[in-house]
Amino acid sequence: MHTAPSSTLTFTTEQQLDDGVLERRFTLGDAPGIPGILWTPPSATPSEPAPLVLLGQPGGLGMDRMYPRLADRARHTASAGIATVALEGPGSGERPPLPGADQARADLRRALAAGEPVTDDVVDRLVLPLVDHAVPEWRSALDALLALPEIDGPVGFSGGVIAVGVRLAVVEPRIVAAGLFAGSYVPRATFEEARRVTIPVHVLLQWDDEGNDRQAALDLFDAFGSTEKTLQANLGGHTGVPAFAGEDAGRFFERHLR
Repeated sequence: MHTAPSSTLTFTTEQQLDDGVLERRFTLGDAPGIPGILWTPPSATPSEPAPLVLLGQPGGLGMDRMYPRLADRARHTASAGIATVALEGPGSGERPPLPGADQARADLRRALAAGEPVTDDVVDRLVLPLVDHAVPEWRSALDALLALPEIDGPVGFSGGVIAVGVRLAVVEPRIVAAGLFAGSYVPRATFEEARRVTIPVHVLLQWDDEGNDRQAALDLFDAFGSTEKTLQANLGGHTGVPAFAGEDAGRFFERHLR
């Protein structure tokens, strides 16, 4: 398991957006640190601290590239009085690549180009190192963020690589609800972990997602041990998520975090 960074949080920039949301960039851990962005609603004060949602991201795209979508999700969530945070993923942005990740991606592209099935070995090499690095980093970030006077629990996890969200839902008791996006490859180990998930789960599935194994997504949803779990499936590809689906996910977190 990857060693977690220290829970030292250093804010580097601050700006107030036009809707009153406070956006602060920070680094987590010792220099050079892991970049992150925290958005807090105007209502978040030491006397009335806000709950928190962790904004997951697709692997490898980088936080700056994802910024418009992350900021839009953050501002929507802030309208419900909930703070959000994004953390640069392992191997993303300016962070060094994960060992073996380039070869795993090359093997994945080769299989897809040849019309061959993607083997469990390729999926494991592509996804499991990301999970092993990301989860301890998110837990250290939680230690630091929940120490801020304007942030408090409960905590939710939203989006990102679904295997990361599943692992966090199993090992992190401060997370009480998970809104997960189907559409990334799922290691076999993740199915076993899903059976241990007991918190409420909301899964968004794009039915025609060209990069998604639809059956694997359905099997993973079936594996979740939660007594409250919702699957929302919409027609369209990976980037065709309808606006109302995001609104439904927002209401899911309002119900469980407020």
